[in-house]
Amino acid sequence: MINRPMNKEMNKKTAAVAVPVIPMAVMLVIGCWGLDRGGIWRDEAATFQVARRTVPQIWRLLHEVDAVHGLYYLLMRPVLAVHPGEVLLRLPSVLAAAAAAGLVAVLGSRLARPRVGLWAGLLYAVNPMVGHYAQEGRSYAMVAAGAAGATLLLLRALGGHSWMPYGVVLAVTCLLHEFAVLLLLAHAVTLALARVPRRVWAGWLCAAGVVTSALLPLALLSHAQSAQVAWLRPPGQGSVDQLVRQFTGPTDEVLVPCLVLMYVALLHPRSTHPGRGPSLPAVALPLLLVPAMILMTVSQWSPLYDARYVLYALAGAPLLVAAGADRVGRALPRSPRATVTAAGVLAVTLVCAHQLPLLRQDRSMAQRGGENLAVASALASRELRPGDPVLFLPAIGRRSALAYPKGFRGTRDLALAESARTSGTLYGVETGPAALRRRLAGLDHVWLVAEPYALRPSWHPDSPTERAKLAVVETEFEPRRELTGSGVTLRLYERRALVRGAGNCATSHNGAAAAPRASRVQRCRVQRDSELVKTGPQRADLVHVEAGRRDDPARHLKRPLAQREALLGRPHLHRPLVPGAALAPDETGRLQPLEQR
Repeated sequence: MINRPMNKEMNKKTAAVAVPVIPMAVMLVIGCWGLDRGGIWRDEAATFQVARRTVPQIWRLLHEVDAVHGLYYLLMRPVLAVHPGEVLLRLPSVLAAAAAAGLVAVLGSRLARPRVGLWAGLLYAVNPMVGHYAQEGRSYAMVAAGAAGATLLLLRALGGHSWMPYGVVLAVTCLLHEFAVLLLLAHAVTLALARVPRRVWAGWLCAAGVVTSALLPLALLSHAQSAQVAWLRPPGQGSVDQLVRQFTGPTDEVLVPCLVLMYVALLHPRSTHPGRGPSLPAVALPLLLVPAMILMTVSQWSPLYDARYVLYALAGAPLLVAAGADRVGRALPRSPRATVTAAGVLAVTLVCAHQLPLLRQDRSMAQRGGENLAVASALASRELRPGDPVLFLPAIGRRSALAYPKGFRGTRDLALAESARTSGTLYGVETGPAALRRRLAGLDHVWLVAEPYALRPSWHPDSPTERAKLAVVETEFEPRRELTGSGVTLRLYERRALVRGAGNCATSHNGAAAAPRASRVQRCRVQRDSELVKTGPQRADLVHVEAGRRDDPARHLKRPLAQREALLGRPHLHRPLVPGAALAPDETGRLQPLEQR
């Protein structure tokens, strides 16, 4: 009899530790799985290069662009100072996601019972959207952890403790990303549903005032930089459907049971009395709905919505699902608590197993904007040599050189006037059109590093320098070689006079083509059917063929004009190739006519 109270107390302590630790451990395993993907994409590249600058350089940058990410860059600076690598770039997000999973578990345990917290934390940890941003070198996982912590501190303040920790944590969270301020409105709805007394409202309003005061300078500065989100579009029904699946389950096998359990959790919720504190639905439902609904509504007039901006609201979904499952478990007759708890854990395990292919797929770079800047750098490292002139089209394409400078080491960036670090910009300041034309004058070749959209006929840049790049390449150069990979195109252009001179090969008495003296660029190694192709005494990538052969480029001229333009990407930059034109190796090393690649 004496040991029963002691055992009960020990069980409570064990549960208090195990409930958050188990989801955190699961989140750490999922987050660290495939963390090194062998490259970074454009958003991570911004973190990677900015966080390695000095504090004054970062401060100068924030006055021009990316003010909303300023605190995150400063926090990442000491992390990347240890070792500037892809794993350390993402590791803080993994740790933040693990912390968020643990905090969700604590919320569920406090608002309901330990098994609700355990289930909610595990559901949060195995959610594919959470796993995606746990491996992203951006601030969103940190914001989610801060929001969960602020919600827990809200409950603590409602119990009679100070409002200061709540205000401080929420202010820091909003400085990590300003749209976290919508959490204040969700908490206001929670207080209204809980029917708290006036003194509680007074304390919360003071904390909210501190948060908004801290956020106001950032909001004003970021509003002046609103052009950064000009690409966003008003969300429609498709955005709503997508967010529902991201928050609950991407497949019907997971989505439908989760929605049913959420509905069960909202049936006859525990009544709230003044002083008793909010129920789990009163906390989870506003957290789930209010931020997304407000941001989507505002975005109908001023587009600001993106699903990642409300990632922190996802915590409300697993809390409601776990609460619904708990209600079902309690309705079962004579069900031991341990059995019900184990059944819930097994159900979450099955959910994780069902979503495992999605989690595995998310580890590929194809899920990160379809680009890998390491691939662009590798292509440049293989093809470019010190002293080679390079044009980035547009200037934002320079991010591959900033993230992985080794591949571009020793090359000449023709358009660059001032580096990104010294100019306080993300991608540097480019020279004017006249200066660019002077730099291009007299060059026999130039390498173009282009974004895919920059080679489309529909792209018309506003920058005079970008227009000058297109004009000079169109009128004075012709394409001779192309390599593509992971969202970037690397093209070699040679001056027209040199190209035509190379094409006018003399023919010897025995019928063999006599190759002209090749430039350094023309002496590139090329392989066709695993054999080196030679033209005269020099190895060259300019291989001339006769019409009618298997690799005849003249076949291209038989296509309709519209189809030719579609193949060429930007027709005014490329001229149809004729017999005697250059070939270049494809990804397998086999020679293909340049216009067909």
